[in-house]
Amino acid sequence: MTLSDAAVTVLSTADPQEKCRLTHALAAAWREGGIPEVGDTLPPPRPARPERPELLAPREMPKRSYGGDKGRIGLVHALAHIELNAIDLAWDIVCRFPAEAMPKAFLDDWVQVAVDEAVHFEMLQRLLDGLGANYGDLPAHDGLWQAAEKTADDLMARLAVVPMTLEARGLDTTPGTIARLTANGDGLTPPVLDVILTDEIRHVAAGVRWFAHLADRRGLDPAGAYHRLLGERFPAGLKPPFNHAARAEAGFPPAWYEPMARGTA
Repeated sequence: MTLSDAAVTVLSTADPQEKCRLTHALAAAWREGGIPEVGDTLPPPRPARPERPELLAPREMPKRSYGGDKGRIGLVHALAHIELNAIDLAWDIVCRFPAEAMPKAFLDDWVQVAVDEAVHFEMLQRLLDGLGANYGDLPAHDGLWQAAEKTADDLMARLAVVPMTLEARGLDTTPGTIARLTANGDGLTPPVLDVILTDEIRHVAAGVRWFAHLADRRGLDPAGAYHRLLGERFPAGLKPPFNHAARAEAGFPPAWYEPMARGTA
């Protein structure tokens, strides 16, 4: 088995628990040398998905309740769906762009991202279990994979939209979510979100680092390349306010993202 074979194996697995189990096992095999070659097996257009949840367009999603256990289940379910997609996004980036011939360090980074996302999903599923719920009980939107489809042709575009925009948005919003949950007396969800936030900083950092690597390889100014790609692939722009401290920890310069804030670009 090559690393790209391993990635496609995970992407072709519908059951979330099995997807997580395979992620842990195959990542360990890669780290320990049990998977010696990268390979060039290409991923499917879409990852396999369980029968539930029902996937809707973002505009078709029912309004979420924010009160009591029902609101907490809705929040945790939505986060679990994001993390499940994030497992597949990480494995997809490992095998989607073989023509780029990226260094082993790039592959190591995104295999570790897949492991982190699997851990996040498992933590969120345990929270749902404690609330008498399960992943799949509520509808979910398909926006994340739509973003993947729009960037399937260019690794720089994928990095610009997924880790550097969508995941970076989590750096901006998660601290406020933690504060609201804590104020409402939730002692279980905030520690999980703290772990996710810490890992997200590393994921955004990997996106920024490899985006800059590709910009240098292509002879491009990285800030200008980010502005151009975001304008093409994410025309809605970025929503302030930004968590400048977390973005700085990820090595994300304000000059790259501030000009793309809504109303300024």
